Order: sequence, then structure tokens, then C-alpha cells
Amino acid sequence: MPSSLLLEVPALADFNRVWTELTDWLSLLDRVIKSQRVMVGDLEDINEMIIKQKATLQDLEQRRPQLEELITAAQNLKNKTSNQEARTIITDRIERIQSQWDEVQEHLQNRRQQLNEMLKDSTQWLEAKEEAQQVLGQARAKLESWKEGPYTMDAIERKITETKQLAKDLRQWQINVDVANDLALKLLRDYSADDTRKVHMITENINASWASIHKRVSERETALEETHRLLQQFPLDLEKFLAWLTEAETTANVLQDATHKERLLEDSKGVRELMKQWQDLQGEIEAHTDIYHNLDENGQKILRSLEGSDDAVLLQRRLDNMNFKWSELRKKSLNIRSHLEASSDQWKRLHLSLQELLVWLQLKDDELSRQAPIGGDFPAVQKQNDVHRAFKRELKTKEPVIMSTLETVRIFLTEQPLEGLEKLYQEPRELPPEEKAQNVTRLLRKQAEEVNTEWEKLNLHSADWQRKIDEALERLQELQEATDELDLKLRQAEVIKGSWQPVGDLLIDSLQDHLEKVKALRGEIAPLKENVSHINDLARQLTTLGIQLSPYNLSTLEDLNTRWKLLQVAVEDRIRQLHEAHRDFGSASQHFLSTSVQGPWERAISPNKVPYYINHETQTTCWDHPKMTELYQSLADLNNVRFSAYRTAMKLRRLQKALCLDLLSLSAACDALDQHNLKQNDQPMDILQIINCLTTIYDRLQQEHNNLVNVPLCVDMCLNWLLNVYDTGRTGRIRVLSFKTGIISLCKAHLEDKYRYLFKQVASSTGFCDQRRLGLLLHDSIQIPRQLGEVASFGGSNIEPSVRSCFQFANNKPEIEAALFLDWMRLEPQSMVWLPVLHRVAAAETAKHQAKCNICKECPIIGFRYRSLKHFNYDICQSCFFSGRVAKGHKMHYPMVEYCTPTTSGEDVRDFAKVLKNKFRTKRYFAKHPRMGYLPVQTVLEGDNMETPASSPQLSHDDTHSRIEHYASRLAEMENSNGSYLNDSISPNESIDDEHLLIQHYCQSLNQDSPLSQPRSPAQILISLESEERGELERILADLEEENRNLQAEYDRLKQQHEHKGLSPLPSPPEMMPTSPQSPRDAELIAEAKLLRQHKGRLEARMQILEDHNKQLESQLHRLRQLLEQPQAEAKVNGTTVSSPSTSLQRSDSSQPMLLRVVGSQTSESMGEEDLLSPPQDTSTGLEEVMEQLNNSFPSSRGHNVGSLFHLADDLGRAMESLVSVMTDEEGAE
Repeated sequence: MPSSLLLEVPALADFNRVWTELTDWLSLLDRVIKSQRVMVGDLEDINEMIIKQKATLQDLEQRRPQLEELITAAQNLKNKTSNQEARTIITDRIERIQSQWDEVQEHLQNRRQQLNEMLKDSTQWLEAKEEAQQVLGQARAKLESWKEGPYTMDAIERKITETKQLAKDLRQWQINVDVANDLALKLLRDYSADDTRKVHMITENINASWASIHKRVSERETALEETHRLLQQFPLDLEKFLAWLTEAETTANVLQDATHKERLLEDSKGVRELMKQWQDLQGEIEAHTDIYHNLDENGQKILRSLEGSDDAVLLQRRLDNMNFKWSELRKKSLNIRSHLEASSDQWKRLHLSLQELLVWLQLKDDELSRQAPIGGDFPAVQKQNDVHRAFKRELKTKEPVIMSTLETVRIFLTEQPLEGLEKLYQEPRELPPEEKAQNVTRLLRKQAEEVNTEWEKLNLHSADWQRKIDEALERLQELQEATDELDLKLRQAEVIKGSWQPVGDLLIDSLQDHLEKVKALRGEIAPLKENVSHINDLARQLTTLGIQLSPYNLSTLEDLNTRWKLLQVAVEDRIRQLHEAHRDFGSASQHFLSTSVQGPWERAISPNKVPYYINHETQTTCWDHPKMTELYQSLADLNNVRFSAYRTAMKLRRLQKALCLDLLSLSAACDALDQHNLKQNDQPMDILQIINCLTTIYDRLQQEHNNLVNVPLCVDMCLNWLLNVYDTGRTGRIRVLSFKTGIISLCKAHLEDKYRYLFKQVASSTGFCDQRRLGLLLHDSIQIPRQLGEVASFGGSNIEPSVRSCFQFANNKPEIEAALFLDWMRLEPQSMVWLPVLHRVAAAETAKHQAKCNICKECPIIGFRYRSLKHFNYDICQSCFFSGRVAKGHKMHYPMVEYCTPTTSGEDVRDFAKVLKNKFRTKRYFAKHPRMGYLPVQTVLEGDNMETPASSPQLSHDDTHSRIEHYASRLAEMENSNGSYLNDSISPNESIDDEHLLIQHYCQSLNQDSPLSQPRSPAQILISLESEERGELERILADLEEENRNLQAEYDRLKQQHEHKGLSPLPSPPEMMPTSPQSPRDAELIAEAKLLRQHKGRLEARMQILEDHNKQLESQLHRLRQLLEQPQAEAKVNGTTVSSPSTSLQRSDSSQPMLLRVVGSQTSESMGEEDLLSPPQDTSTGLEEVMEQLNNSFPSSRGHNVGSLFHLADDLGRAMESLVSVMTDEEGAE
């Protein structure tokens, strides 16, 4: 839209902005609709998409009023403007957005209708698929039930009937498969734009399985029919063969009788005629050889199937008869040939026969060698087996010829004398007759031995080859079965893998379910590793046997191994992706918290899962949430509240509301803690555990208060606050007790219920609590005001005085019970007074008092109401009271009563009586009888120190507020010790209305010689406090040295008394004589020694306290030196802005005098300024300003002063060591 037009018609800018937003939203919605793809055939996925579409349609309808408002606004603009160009643009844009709206709505409706149709078609296809898979299962079951049965006609006919019935069933079941295929084709055709992989793969598997079943049934039917035909023909073929054997035997007998006639060899014509007849007979025998072998093989099969029956005995006899006749016929044929070949040149014919046999044997051996090597797959080896079976039959056929020839040679060599051989051997005449005969004998014998050797070798070679074939067949069959099984399982797993949707398309809530399914699949395919290893082992075994696998088998093995590896990688990648998605987007992730910040901020996560925040505009990072930073900055408004307890309580109340913890009941908090099994209070919690528990809490709050709770923002800010309180070092862990203390302290519950719950967390199973456990609880509790920089007013971070106060209240019992703890807490001890004040602040928020403030004239008074017990009808609102404002004639130290709720008539009468009584009391009475509304505790250096419990890791250095807090505590202690000065220098009739005046008086006491050096800043106060501490430490050291000298003198005196009376040195307690009544002097000395030891123990404890204080002083001085030396410009650390609550709440009120009194609950009296906490000095002082004041305040000789403090610390340390040495030496001497 032209800018000139926008200037002319300003309302067009708003119209253009709304039109652009709505157009962009419609375009985005249209793109989302087009990009959303579903898995065809997955009803769950389709239903989820339908729900999404329904929600999108509802969203579109909810935005329709926006469209109508836009159209109305456009019409108004057109009516108001006379600019034709503007009217044209408005009309065009309205038409465009209406068209776009209708188009998007049409797309949504069409898509929803398409999804409904897809759901219907997918349901039909799934039902048809189930039916098809059911009939496939039935067919497979029948095929697997078929086993090799009896080789009889009945059995074969029964199998043929079963096979034909299965074939008939398959033709009927084909309808189910066709229906599934038709529905699948419809899905593939109609919904090709969506994901159809699942339908495609399942359909292919069904069709492949169906074709395989058809093929197996057809092959079985053919084989059974062939077997049936053979069985039918077997009796006829056997009878026919036996009849031929009978005829052949008759022919052989006739020829045999003819060859045995005398002088037959002299009739050459007769011999030739007989030889021709023999050749005819031999030809018939060879023609019937295959028939004989087939009959014998089939007969053996039938015989095995008829084992144990009468038919089996009969068939065995007939087969034996056939074998016998066949063998006899072949023998007779060979004998006939032998007789016919017997002539004057018989040795030559034998020689030729042996030579022919040697040549044949060599040829067969070569033929057998050519059959190697073993084939690389089952069909090839099966073919080799068939070839070798034919080869063995040939050997078996040739065996009688070889045996007969060798037998003939043996007989010939045995029967012929040397003379006969000499006649037969018509070779050169020059050889002697004996030598000629010997040559013939050697020649025939040698050839016969060679034939016999080659024959045995050929048989051994054939047997070895058969063994190799059988072993290869067994291994290859096992390999084929294993590969088929593995292929089936891999295909099933791949079908599941193919149905996976991209992780990015999955719903966040379904990530865990998908992850469980993939893990289940990983468990299911884990056994496949053994299958893969098995087929690889089989392949290696075949290689070891010298069997080279065929290219088909090698490619199959490689394909299976590759598919297995790819499947493993796919499953692991899927699990990794789902884990990452679940980690980044799941319920246990922090992804949902990314919406807690808006641009230019971005929420990031450190390696230990701790969140931090990036400001892309300023290119900085910080630990605090932007909203938390704003909250901390807003808390600075409460710095004008002069009383620390109320200031802290009001800050916590604002924090409580920002975190929505004021909506959390104690029971709901306990349920969430129990749900996450947070029972071990000493155990650390990581960030994810904290987030999970907080999410449970805020989810429940959102259900109860939908419009008040923003779960991501509340969880993130509450996590931020907990880490600021208990994990300032951002280690990513806090203790369970710390988590409970923080949540329970700010939840909505009765005060005593909170006390009971917190006490229960640290109490033992018997319900009692010792000092250490109570210290843990109080330490975690005091961290809450400490994080706000207010801990100095509550006794400091050292919780030992509070623990000692509690147990002194319980008469120094070793353990206390809940009732005593509650009684002590009702006294509102100084370290915990902020918690009941927080409850009173919360109760007073909505309180409305029918009274007028005498200062600001507010009526009615909202919040706290303060009624004077000195003047009649004198009330102050909480704003005036907290700011320290008073009316003329009324002083802050006058008694007042606080009300959280509207007063009753009884309370009015009671207060009237008190006012009347106080009218007769003087100001000096009120000054001398202050009444505290809390239970004060001892200062830091009183009594034995208790080790502070190990809290969540803190920062490695102390910030400025921590040091100011420490010196504020020291200032409070010094005021207690120097109270006489204040009482003397300030008249009771005067009221100190500001803490600045108190600090001024104190600083004057520190600098009486130099009134011009009156401190005017916290930095100067620090210098003054250091000087005061140095003097105090010197006084303490002098006192210790004096006590040490007194102890040494007392020890020397006692030792001289022992020596003067001749007594032996004091023995150790086990060596003491039990007769103490008989030696009263010894008993007295022993008692004195015991008292000395106890006193020495107290001194050692005090010395340990001083050593700890010395270390703290050294670290603070070292830090001050660093602050003085570092450049003022260093405001950033490693390029990252350091943000913490202290930086947003830098203030000097913690350096103010000690807390004197907190106003009691409802009807408790208050006595002027001494009853309340003191006001702040400044509202907000940055770290740079404090450093600048420190640099400006220190004189030029500051190095000398700091060095003197360090020397003083060193001297103090050496003095402590000397004292320890003296005490140790004395104990050894005693």
C-alpha cells in the first residue's frame, strides 16, 4: 500500500496491519494443511489427524469474528474516505482475504472429508488384510502339517486328496486375497499424496506369500500324481520284468549249453553264430538295466512303507527273486562270452580285454574328476548328486564284467601249463620256451593287477565324492533353510520399519509410546544376530570344506548381512532420534519452557541442564529470566519500607504472587512431592527432577486456576528463584530439603502447618530432632531472606545462635519434639520472624478498616492498621507507618498495636483501657521498658560456633552485599556492646527518626578526634568497621594472653605443691586409686585438674572461633584489595553479563544497626523506633558506585593500613598456634 495513501488515510495503517496478520495466518494454515501427511492404513494416525483438522476448523471458526470485524472496518473506511484509490485497494483486499478464507475453509473441509473416507477405506482394507492373512496362516499350517508318510497307494491317494482339497480351498481363498488387493490398490490410487508405504509393503508380502503357497501346492500335487502313477504301474512293471527275466534265462541256458559242446572252438562259423546270439542277449540285458534299477529303488521305498506287514514279506521275496535272477543272468552272459572267446589265441583276447578295461577305468576316473568341484548352491549340488548316482549305476553294471574278466585271467593262468603257453606265444623264436611262457604270465598278471587296482581306486574315488556331495547337500540345505528363515524375519521387521513416520511428524505426547515400540522391536530382532552369525558360520564351514559358494548364495548372504546391519542402524538411529526428540520436546524435557521468554530473548541450556538466557539484541547472556530481572527491579520500590522484617515479607509476598505459589495448598504440594518420591531429604535433585516436580505442581494449579497460571513461565521462574536461593554457583543440583523448604515456605497454608511439615522433614523416625538436623532446616530457611540481601537483620547467615536459642528454650535437651519446636517458633525467633510477618502481610492485603489515617488521611485504611496505645483515636496506615512518618505530638517509640483484620468491639474496649493506662506513664518508662515483638538470638561470637551445614554450592567469591551484610552484623554487635554511649549521647526525650542519624552518631564515636572525617557512605563505614575490628581483635588477643599467663601460673603453683608434699605426678584417670575418701587432698587436686581441663577446652573452642573469624577477615581483606586494584571498567565477566538478585537490589540497609523489634501479631504492642527494623540509607547503589566510593574513601596510605590489618591477622594466627602448643604441652604434662 503506498505510503502517501497511509498518510492521507491514517486508519488504513491499522486496517493494513490486521489484514496482513490475518492473511499471513491463513497462508500459514494453508501450508500446514498441505504439508500434513498421514500413514494410509494406520487408523490411529488418521484419527489423530482428523482431531487436528477438527481443532483447526474450530480455530478458523473462532477467528471468523475477526474477519467480520475486518470487513466491517473496511466498509466503514470506504464510507469515510473519498479517495478512489484507497476504496479500490480496500475492496480488492477484502475480496482477496474472503477468497483466501473460503479457499482455506474449503481445503480444510475437503481434507477432513478425505480423511473420513480414508478412515473408512483403511478400515475395510485392514479387515480384508486380516482375512487374507488368516487364510494364509491356514494354508501355511496345512503345508507345515504335511510330512513324509507311507509309500503306499492308500497313503499317496490320501495325500493327493488333501492336496486337491487345499488347492480347492486356495481357489476359494483367492477371493479374500483379491479383495485385499483391490482395496489396497484403491488406497494406493486415491491417497497417493499421503504415505502409502505401509499398504504397499504389506500387499507385496501377502502376494509373495500367496504365490509361494500356490507354487508349493502345485509342485506337491504333481509329485504325488507321478508317485501314484509309479505305484500303480509297479506291480505290472515288476511282473513284466520277471517274465522277461524268465525268457532271458531260457535263452542264456540254451547258449550256455551250446558253448560247452566239444570241438566247438574248431567250428568258427558256429562260434560266430553263437557270438551273435550272445550279443543280442547282452543288448537286451543292457536295455533292461534302467528298468531293473527303477524297480529295485521303488520296491525298496514301498518295502520301507510296508515294514512289519505280510505284504512287506511277500514283496521282499519277489524283490529278492528278481535280484537273484538278474545277477544269475548277468553271470551266465559273462560265462558264455568267456567260453566263446576261449581259442588258441585266448591269452591275446584276455590281454585285449584287460587293456580295454584299463582304458575304460581311466576314462571313468577322468569323468569322475571332471564332476568336481562341488557346486555352490543346493540345486547345483543336487544335479551333481543325480549325475553321480547314474555314474554309480554304471559302475555297478560294469562290476560283473570286470570281476568275470579277472576271474577268467586267474583261471587261465592256473590251468594252462607252460607248454601250452609256449605254443600260444608265437613270438620270435630266438627266446627259450621257458622264458616265453614266463613273459606271457607276467604280462597277464600285471595287467590283471592294474585293472584290479584301478577298479578299487575308482570305487574309493566315487565313494569319497559321494560323501562330499552328501555333506555339501546337508550343509547347503541347512544354509538355504537358515537364509529363508532369516529373510522372512528381516522382511517382517522391515515392514514395521517401513511404517515408521518421520520423528518430526509425531505428536509430542506419543514420543514415549513410539520409543517403547521401537525398543520392543529392538528386543524382538536381537535374536536375529544369532541367525546372521549362524548363516555366516555355515558359509565359512562350506569354504573350509572347499565349497565355493555360488554368486547367488554370495549375493544372498551379502544382502542379508547388509539388511541386518541397516536394520540395526535404523533401529538405533530411530531410538536416538526419539530419545533426542523426547529429551528436547518430551514431558521430561525443557523444550516446553522455551515459550516462557519472548524475543529478543532466547532460553538456552548449559551442559549441566541449567537454563540461561540470551539477549540477541544486546548480545549478552544472563542466568536470570527476563521476567525475574524485572521482578527484582520492581522490588526496589519496597526499599522505602524502613522495617526489614516487613520489607522482606512484602518482597517475598510479591515474589510469591509472581510465582503463583500463593495458589498452592500444602496438600497439593505434598501430593506432588510424594508423586515424585522425594523422601530422601539429603539427596540432591538435578534440574530435570526439579522441572518435573514443578511441572506437576503448576499443571494442577492450571487446572484449578486456568486464567491465572502460565505453566512454562511459572515453572521457569520458580526454577530460577530456587537456583538463585540454593544454587548460586549454577551447579545444577540442590538438596531435596532445600527444594521442600523453598516451596513450602511460600505456599498457601496455615503457619503452624508449615512449621509441622518442615519439622517433620528433619525429625527422626521417632519424631525428635537434634541440633544438627535443626541447623539444616534453619540454614535452608535463612537462605530465602539472604537471597534478597536482608539476612543481616535476621541474625546473619550463622544459624548456630538460633539453634542454641531453641534448645535453651527446651532446657538444653539433646533432642526436641514437634511441640517444643512449635512453641519456640510461636515466639517468632529473629532468624525466622520474616515468615510469620509474610503471613500477616498476606492476611492484611484485603483487610479494610473503618478508620482514617491521621497522617495521610486515607479512609478506609487498606492493609495493616496501626492504632496508638498512647493517644486516643490515633491510627496510621501501613504506608505511613512503613515510611516512618508521624503526626505532630506522636513519637515512633510510643506503643502501638497492629491489626491485620478489622477490629472487634472487644478489641476496641481493650485498646481503650491500654491507652488510658499509658496516659499515666512517662516517656522515660517507655524508653526503659522496650518490648520486642520477636525472640532475639545471640550474636555471632557468643558461645561455641556450629558448623554451617553443607548447602548447595555457592559462588566461589563473596559479592559486595555479602561483605556489607557481614559488617552490618558486626555493627549490630558493636552497638549492643556500646549501648551505653548511645544512651548517654541521646536524650530519652529525643527520637531518632532515621537510621542515617544512628549511623552518623556511631561514626562520630569512631572518629572523635577527626569530626571532619565523618563517614558518609557504606565504603567509609567499612573502613571504620575494619579499624574497630582490629582494635577488638587486639583486645581479645591481650585477654587470651593474660588468661594463658594465669593458667600457666596456676599450673606451676599446683606442680610446686605436688613436689613440696612429695606426691607423684598426677596419674591419668585409669591409674587413679579408688580410695579417694582416704586422700582428700588428692581428690581436691584431681578436681582442680579436671576444672582446668574443662576451662582449657572452653578456651580451645573460643580459640577455634577466633581462628575462623580470622580466616573470614583475611578473605574479606583480600577481596577488598582486589576491588581496589581492579579497573573500574570491568563490569562484565568473560563477555557474559552477571545477573543476580543482588545486582538488582543493591542497597545499604543491611549495613544498618541491628533489628530491635518486629511488630507482633494483631494485638501485640510496639514501642517506638526501637521496636522495628531500621530504614535503608539509599534505594539502589550499583556495584560500580560502591567500588568508586571505596576508591574515593580510602586515604592515600591505605596500602599501609591494609598491610597492618594483614600483619595483625598473621600475629593473631601465630598467637593462636602458640596457645594451642601451650595447652597441648600442659595436657601431656598432666
